[in-house]
Amino acid sequence: MAERTTSDETMSRADLAAYLRHLATEFEDETAAEQLNVDVGNKTVSLHPPESVDVSIDVVERSTMFRGNHETIQLELHWKPESPE
Repeated sequence: MAERTTSDETMSRADLAAYLRHLATEFEDETAAEQLNVDVGNKTVSLHPPESVDVSIDVVERSTMFRGNHETIQLELHWKPESPE
Protein backbone atom coordinates (compact mmCIF):
# COMPACT_ATOMS: atom_id res chain seq x y z
CA MET A 1 0.00 0.00 0.00
CA ALA A 2 1.37 3.42 -0.93
CA GLU A 3 0.33 6.57 0.84
CA ARG A 4 1.12 9.90 -0.79
CA THR A 5 0.91 13.35 0.78
CA THR A 6 1.26 16.24 -1.66
CA SER A 7 1.21 20.01 -1.31
CA ASP A 8 1.61 22.56 -4.09
CA GLU A 9 2.10 26.13 -2.96
CA THR A 10 3.95 29.32 -3.76
CA MET A 11 6.59 30.48 -1.27
CA SER A 12 8.83 33.48 -1.14
CA ARG A 13 12.52 32.74 -1.58
CA ALA A 14 13.05 33.47 2.13
CA ASP A 15 10.27 31.04 3.16
CA LEU A 16 11.65 28.37 0.82
CA ALA A 17 15.14 28.81 2.29
CA ALA A 18 13.72 28.46 5.81
CA TYR A 19 11.81 25.30 4.80
CA LEU A 20 14.94 23.75 3.27
CA ARG A 21 17.00 24.74 6.34
CA HIS A 22 14.43 23.06 8.59
CA LEU A 23 14.55 19.93 6.43
CA ALA A 24 18.37 19.95 6.56
CA THR A 25 18.26 20.32 10.34
CA GLU A 26 15.93 17.30 10.55
CA PHE A 27 18.44 15.22 8.56
CA GLU A 28 21.37 16.42 10.71
CA ASP A 29 19.68 16.00 14.10
CA GLU A 30 21.38 13.00 15.69
CA THR A 31 19.01 13.02 18.67
CA ALA A 32 16.12 12.36 16.29
CA ALA A 33 18.02 9.83 14.18
CA GLU A 34 15.12 7.38 14.33
CA GLN A 35 12.54 9.81 12.92
CA LEU A 36 12.52 12.75 10.51
CA ASN A 37 9.49 15.07 10.47
CA VAL A 38 8.56 16.72 7.17
CA ASP A 39 5.89 19.41 6.92
CA VAL A 40 3.74 18.88 3.82
CA GLY A 41 1.04 21.52 3.59
CA ASN A 42 -0.92 21.39 6.85
CA LYS A 43 0.30 17.89 7.73
CA THR A 44 3.52 16.60 9.32
CA VAL A 45 4.78 13.27 7.98
CA SER A 46 7.21 11.18 10.05
CA LEU A 47 9.85 9.31 8.04
CA HIS A 48 12.70 6.99 9.01
CA PRO A 49 15.75 7.50 6.76
CA PRO A 50 18.89 5.39 7.20
CA GLU A 51 22.38 6.90 7.43
CA SER A 52 22.78 6.87 3.61
CA VAL A 53 20.15 8.29 1.26
CA ASP A 54 19.98 8.08 -2.55
CA VAL A 55 19.75 11.56 -4.11
CA SER A 56 18.64 12.60 -7.60
CA ILE A 57 18.86 16.23 -8.75
CA ASP A 58 17.33 17.27 -12.07
CA VAL A 59 17.59 20.82 -13.48
CA VAL A 60 15.74 21.84 -16.65
CA GLU A 61 16.14 25.17 -18.43
CA ARG A 62 13.67 25.86 -21.25
CA SER A 63 13.34 28.72 -23.63
CA THR A 64 10.42 28.89 -26.06
CA MET A 65 9.23 31.69 -28.30
CA PHE A 66 5.65 31.60 -27.02
CA ARG A 67 6.04 30.84 -23.31
CA GLY A 68 9.37 32.50 -22.59
CA ASN A 69 12.01 31.14 -20.24
CA HIS A 70 11.18 28.49 -17.67
CA GLU A 71 13.48 26.84 -15.11
CA THR A 72 12.83 23.83 -12.87
CA ILE A 73 14.82 22.09 -10.18
CA GLN A 74 13.63 18.77 -8.84
CA LEU A 75 15.18 17.10 -5.83
CA GLU A 76 14.31 13.49 -5.01
CA LEU A 77 15.50 11.56 -1.98
CA HIS A 78 15.04 7.77 -1.84
CA TRP A 79 15.65 5.20 0.89
CA LYS A 80 14.35 2.08 2.55
CA PRO A 81 13.46 2.77 6.19
CA GLU A 82 15.72 1.23 8.77
CA SER A 83 14.22 -1.71 10.62
CA PRO A 84 13.16 -0.98 14.20
CA GLU A 85 15.37 -2.68 16.75
